[in-house]
Amino acid sequence: MLDTPAAKTPPSLLYMVKQVELVVRSHLDDLVKPSGITALQYTALTVLERHDGLSAAQLARDSFVTAQSIADLVRSLENRGLVRRERNPRNRRELLILLTDAGRDVLALHEGPVRELEERMVRDLTAQQSEQLRQALTKAWHALS
Repeated sequence: MLDTPAAKTPPSLLYMVKQVELVVRSHLDDLVKPSGITALQYTALTVLERHDGLSAAQLARDSFVTAQSIADLVRSLENRGLVRRERNPRNRRELLILLTDAGRDVLALHEGPVRELEERMVRDLTAQQSEQLRQALTKAWHALS
């Protein structure tokens, strides 16, 4: 009697999400490299574009980096003139990180290629499936936050 291979179990959703994250990050790194920034720095710039004037702790959380690594990331962006720091008028001990015009220019430069990457990622999905994926990922994120 021959053994038949057991039905392969699909990879876990956690594994699949990580695989997508890794391939997206690799492509993003390639896209933004000509501007002298990394995918993580690009992500921080996009966070500031949506919510300018964040503390380092807030930017770290929203950019998916540790509080320890955000200082180096911000310093690098600041040295390139892409962000600036200024005192929070409501809390003089806190520095807020703000996007500069040069930072906005870098984001504008990459807007098209990044949109094309996202479109490529979902090109085999219908518009409805793409929206459902967005909603499902949002719910999954909220469930773990």
